[in-house]
Formats: sequence, structure tokens, C-alpha cells
Amino acid sequence: MKKLSFLVTAGPTREFIDPFRFISNPSSGKMGYEIAYAAYEKGFEVLLISGPVNMAVADKNIKVIPVVSAVQMRDAVLQNIHRFDVLIMAAAVSDYRPHQYNENKIKKSDASITIILDKNPDILNEVNKSGYSGIKVGFAAETENLTDYALDKLYRKKLNLIVANDISKQGAGFESETNAVSIFSDTHNRVDIPLAPKREIAVFLIDYIVEYIRRNKKVV
Repeated sequence: MKKLSFLVTAGPTREFIDPFRFISNPSSGKMGYEIAYAAYEKGFEVLLISGPVNMAVADKNIKVIPVVSAVQMRDAVLQNIHRFDVLIMAAAVSDYRPHQYNENKIKKSDASITIILDKNPDILNEVNKSGYSGIKVGFAAETENLTDYALDKLYRKKLNLIVANDISKQGAGFESETNAVSIFSDTHNRVDIPLAPKREIAVFLIDYIVEYIRRNKKVV
């Protein structure tokens, strides 16, 4: 097997309403950053596309493309994906963005305001339309029906693997140093990883992807 290359997305995206306010989520980016570092440590080429986070990569030699919005992340992924063997979409991308951006700060008043939201592009769908033929790994952060929702996303988005976690469980949600995940494959395999540091889960995931590729001869 040739030396693999990984494109990893991490962190949240921000969709600005005005210069001071935005729609986002609590993702710290730690899981994606640990995945990028785990792949780099094993000698693989890595590109990390990161939303706004309060952390740095564990090794300064890991190339990082910083982005803010979902559209910027989509553009960065599509511009780079075809030279990488594996795409790992660990970022928590905002599903919606404000229809209108206000150039000036919206002033507080007694009146209510209504914000109309537009749907953001589905990055994985656009990756599929681009003809990308590498390995695609998605993430599913759920609060209920984890298996059903994960499998639905696995097949609907034509993924090879999906990593699902129940963010309502203590220690497995956003901004945590630990996680507990289930990995589902398009070959009908499942492995459950109990609560562990995110670095350990990242190392396991990279090894699992390499074994999946070897076993299924997905990349020459």
C-alpha cells in the first residue's frame, strides 16, 4: 500500500449576523486536531482545514488552512480534496446562515427581530458531485437514535465510514477532553469505543481507516 494522505476538517463554523454576532456551536475542534496529529505522527501527509478554535496544532509542520464560514470550508475542501486519499469530515459545520448580513451592529431595541436563515451547502454532497473517489469518513453528533441516524447518514452521503457519538452523555460532548464513539462502515461492521481521551480515539480511528483500506483494497 502506498503512503496515504489525509485531509481533515475540524472545529465549528461561524455564520455572522452582523460584525459582532454569529451563529455557531460549541465545538472545540479538539477531536479533529487530534485526528490530524495522529495521522501526521504515523508519517502520513496531512492537511487540516479548521474553523475558528482556541488551540494550535500539536506539530507546526502540519499544514493548516483557517476558515470561518461553511462556504469557506466548502471551498477549501473542494480546492484541495482531489490530491488526498482520505477525507475526514470532523468539523461541526453550521447547517444554516443568515439570509442577510448587516454591515453595522444591530442596535438593541424593544422590538423583536426576525432572522431569516438560508441552508448552507452540504459539503459531502458537493464532494460526491465532484467525482472524488477517495475514502470518505463522516461524523455524526447525535442526542438520540444514534445507530439509526448514523447509518442513515452513512448511506445517504455515500460514506465509507462514519464516527458517531451521543453528545448528551457526560464526557462525550463538545468541548470535552474525552469521547465515546461508535464507528460504522459501509461493509456492515461496527466497533464501539468506550469513553477515552480524544487522542486515543484519534489513533484508533487512523489505524482503523488504514486497516479498512487494506482489507477492502480501496486505495492502491
